[in-house]
Amino acid sequence: MNKKEFVKRRKQLMRMVGKEGIAILAASPMRQRNRDVEYPYRQTSDFLYLSGFSEPEAVLVLIPKRPAGEFLLFCRESDPEQEIWHGRRAGLAGAVAEYGADDAFPISDMDEILPGLMEGRKRVFYTMGQEEGFDRRVVEWVNQLRAKVRSGLQAPSEFIDLDYHLHDLRLFKSRSEVATMREAARISMRAHKRAMQVCRPGLMEYELEAEFLHEFRCAGAEPAYSSIVGGGENGCILHYTENNQKLNDGELVLIDAGAEHEGYASDVTRTFPVNGTFSPAQKEIYELVLASQEAAFLKCKPGNHWNDPHEAAVKVLTKGLVELGLLKGKPAALIKEAAYRQFYMHRTGHWLGMDVHDVGEYKVGDGWRLLEPGMAMTVEPGLYIMPARGVAKRYHNIGVRIEDDIVITRDGYDLLSRGIPKTVAEIEAEMAK
Repeated sequence: MNKKEFVKRRKQLMRMVGKEGIAILAASPMRQRNRDVEYPYRQTSDFLYLSGFSEPEAVLVLIPKRPAGEFLLFCRESDPEQEIWHGRRAGLAGAVAEYGADDAFPISDMDEILPGLMEGRKRVFYTMGQEEGFDRRVVEWVNQLRAKVRSGLQAPSEFIDLDYHLHDLRLFKSRSEVATMREAARISMRAHKRAMQVCRPGLMEYELEAEFLHEFRCAGAEPAYSSIVGGGENGCILHYTENNQKLNDGELVLIDAGAEHEGYASDVTRTFPVNGTFSPAQKEIYELVLASQEAAFLKCKPGNHWNDPHEAAVKVLTKGLVELGLLKGKPAALIKEAAYRQFYMHRTGHWLGMDVHDVGEYKVGDGWRLLEPGMAMTVEPGLYIMPARGVAKRYHNIGVRIEDDIVITRDGYDLLSRGIPKTVAEIEAEMAK
């Protein structure tokens, strides 16, 4: 991401914070996986969004209109011995030269320096509840200042949730962000096509997962989330991640897997037959889900509200379920009763960005949020048909989800995950290669 992008974001946020406020954001800590082993580090998305800085033990501070500098970073100092063991650090000089900080201070000096930076500011923009230990430190700094108000010192009198302002900025993607997300989707496209080409009866679910990991890492990307590779009845488990069962002839496999590229996620799901050919019953369910996605896409445009695509998908799915004999009754009444939830129990999408389930409110006031240009989201209807009374045996254990990534434009939407086989004919042709 171009450095100018981060400058623009910080300026936008500081306009909201105002000259009487100070914004404080802590980096994500390292997380322990097991004895002497830590999980691969991933910086908190908010911190990345404002700075691009990807090291732990750091705190970002924004102080609008401060003459000596508005953007400050507290971070680890350069340490040649530690860097031999644990890798390179930006250090104080790098925080300024590489990441655009107006000034940088050792993280070890934060307790001495940060309270003074709060002095004279009326409002602290900070999100409580993410890291309990850091929450206590922020409150202690403010209390230190409040204890000195009789000496004429001005202490902050108000805490404001930083997320409320920052996450509204993140909801609207810039051209650079859209380009990065498009590349993440391209990487995912290659991985999904690769999985279709190698799939055959007798493979293990984790062998298909390995194809995604290979494609992601060869592109310098990584999984945006734990991949779901569910064959047969496992495809009816929405968040199935065990990926340890054999793929059987005559079953479908549902794969929900997306790459993260330069901090931005893709989120793509495809469902296809293990043996390369849809059975008549599988095709009926699959084409119903596909039709519902197309109906949802038509509602993805500015001025419609967030729930419009979901309502469009539900109408198509419910009508189709009645026609297939899986539901009985009039579609309008079944929708009102939410009878479709026996087979379709999730919503048709979510915001997408630096987090796979990205930030942003879905409702504003009492109503659904209106879609606007720059909002990125998924469109992912599905049907999951578990054995049950009244369900014809030919449909048992058919789980289908079709998920794509879009960004709302002035005239409609832009399909970021273009090029991934989706129709029955396209999938069967890809699997025959």
